[in-house]
Amino acid sequence: MQPTGYPRTEHSYDAGASTPFPELPDIQGVERVEAPVDSRLDAVYFDTETLALATRRITLRRRTGGIDHGWQLSIPHGSAQGQELNAPLGQPDAVPRELLTHVLAYTRGEDLLPIARLGTLRSTCRLYGPGGEHLADFADDRIHAESTHPPGPGMEWREWKLMLVHGGTDLLVAAEETLTATGAVRSSPGSELARALGGAYPTERSTGTGRPRKKGPAFDVVAAYLDVQIGELLSEDPCVRLGEPESIHQMRSATRRIRSVLSTYASLLTAMEVRRLGDELKWLTRMLGRPRDVEVMRERLRRHIGELPKPLRAGPVSEPIERELGTAYNVDYRELLKALESDRYYRLLDDLEQFRDHPPTKARASKPAHKEAAGLVNKTAKRLDRSHKAAVRAKAGGTRDTALHQVRKDAKRLRHAAESVTEIHGKRARKISRKTHRLQSILGDHQDSVMVRAFLDELVSEPGLPEGTVRAYRRVQRIEKDIARTAVKKYSKARKKSSGLRLHR
Repeated sequence: MQPTGYPRTEHSYDAGASTPFPELPDIQGVERVEAPVDSRLDAVYFDTETLALATRRITLRRRTGGIDHGWQLSIPHGSAQGQELNAPLGQPDAVPRELLTHVLAYTRGEDLLPIARLGTLRSTCRLYGPGGEHLADFADDRIHAESTHPPGPGMEWREWKLMLVHGGTDLLVAAEETLTATGAVRSSPGSELARALGGAYPTERSTGTGRPRKKGPAFDVVAAYLDVQIGELLSEDPCVRLGEPESIHQMRSATRRIRSVLSTYASLLTAMEVRRLGDELKWLTRMLGRPRDVEVMRERLRRHIGELPKPLRAGPVSEPIERELGTAYNVDYRELLKALESDRYYRLLDDLEQFRDHPPTKARASKPAHKEAAGLVNKTAKRLDRSHKAAVRAKAGGTRDTALHQVRKDAKRLRHAAESVTEIHGKRARKISRKTHRLQSILGDHQDSVMVRAFLDELVSEPGLPEGTVRAYRRVQRIEKDIARTAVKKYSKARKKSSGLRLHR
């Protein structure tokens, strides 16, 4: 069962025990306010022994009572907006799998346990607009909280919440003056749990990375790029586990970008650490690549089969392909899921964050970013030049296919390197990124063609395949050969337009 989710659209306020109730009808856009309805809410918050979720300002709780009873997972995105995922009540101490999936990349093998309990006496008023639309609910909460891990004394406070229903965020803004006029003060998200845990509530995890500057340290370029890609990797993790479309591709892209930036800037860093991380990232890329390559091949072949003349599609043309690729995908995807549940994967996530936050840098990493990064990106461009020359010299056939695949990989590396310096090299870096993306896409089409033809060669070699099916596969192979030849021509033209691109130092 998929969890339901929606952006967090509420504001919270701290109010004293004697703070007067606000004049809710005074809020601009509010026409009518219903009489308050009382209820009792009980919530149990879950986290790991090390409070891994609270450190990232993620909250997971099971709430009973009220209209929104059930499991609730709040994940922050940016500084103001968040996302909340919900699941039915289920068992008191068993986090629903559909929510657990979203935090595994953060808990990393640690068990979840109850860390705090909150009992709330809530008085709720409904706010309506001029047309009778239910704009929002206003809740006046009196809360009793106890920390269970670590054990702590109970405490009580009062809090207000304005929660949008059908109203827009402009209502939250309009309500600010009315609510604070009573003496109430806006509270930060997660403040309930923070109060319950008291001094045990962890400091928010901070990467310390900022925007790289031309005269700032060269490593800031690496740290900023890593920060974005690690965030992308973590956000795609649950999507891959849930089998969402394109998620494997997006996660593999983030992993490749991390590998690229480590390779490009390796001279700024301790070689042993770069090599160790590179090996682990290569392992993860390989695990992601297997099911992704099958996805691409299956979609490509489905398109080709669908475009064949009707007589060639008359026999069992699709069945052998679907059977072989379906089985391969299922096996590879199961292996990927096992990898994502492994200690090796969780150690890699820890190591990436540790590397970003406490990098094993050399003295060279402190040199001005503008000049140092330009030299390293240009070095990556020279590597692409060498790959291109090797491909030109290579004999037609498998040798040239392999050489062009290497060009593609080096073009991708240069593209990522250029992406990392767009903040300090601007238009020139963006141009290199755009040109190399073009090369990468063209040669990606070529490589996919190579893989499809090799796969069909294996299929047609199987005994007992109907003659009509063999003819259909041979037709697809000829189509793919034409695609590959066209790709080589396109590459040759695109290469002429992109050769010699360098950053200015």
